[in-house]
Amino acid sequence: MTAGRLVYCMGPSGAGKDSLLDWLRAHLPTPCPVHWAQRTISRSAMPGGEAHESVSPETFVALRHELAFALHWEANGLGYGVRHAQLAPLAQGHWVLLNGSRAYLPEALARFPDLVAVHITASPQVLRERILSRGRESPEQVEARVQRAMAYTPPPGTVSLEVHNDDALGNAGQRLLNALEQLPGWPLHSGKLSRQQPAYS
Repeated sequence: MTAGRLVYCMGPSGAGKDSLLDWLRAHLPTPCPVHWAQRTISRSAMPGGEAHESVSPETFVALRHELAFALHWEANGLGYGVRHAQLAPLAQGHWVLLNGSRAYLPEALARFPDLVAVHITASPQVLRERILSRGRESPEQVEARVQRAMAYTPPPGTVSLEVHNDDALGNAGQRLLNALEQLPGWPLHSGKLSRQQPAYS
C-alpha cells in the first residue's frame, strides 16, 4: 500500500486560515479519504470554533511529557498537539490535513520530510486591515506582524503551495482546492473524490 501524505497548512495572523480550511472541509465530498487531524489545544472549547480536544495547560504539559503527541508546538500562549492516532491514517495510505504553525514547520519536516506545506496568506493591506479590526494590538505591533508575514519563506527544499485569501472566501477556497488537486497522488486523481461545484460566498 502506498503511504499517504501530510498536508501541513499554515499562515500568518489575518490570513483567514481557519475560515479557509472550514470552507475546504465543507466542499470536499463525503465520505472522504482525506483525514482531518484533530488538534489538542490548551484552551476551552469555543462555540462555532474548531472541534479540537480541549485540555487544561497542566494536562497538556503532562501529555507532552508522556510523549502522547506526534507533533506539538506553542503559539500565542497556548499549547497545540497532534496525537499519534491522528496521523496513523498516513500509514494506511490516506492523506492527512493538519492546521499547523509556520514556526514549527522545520520540526514537522524533520518528522515528515515529504509533507506538503500550504502557506495561506494575503496582501499586506488585507492582513493589516484584518488584524487592526480585532482591536487587540497597537498599530506598531500590527505593522511588525505584517512585516514578519511578508518576510516569511518556507525552508529550502520544502514542497509548498501558496494560496492568497484576499477576496471572497469561496474564490480563495477554490484556489486552494485547485492547488491540492495538482499534487501527485491527491485522492481526486484516483477517483476517490468526485468534484463538487463550490458555493461561492
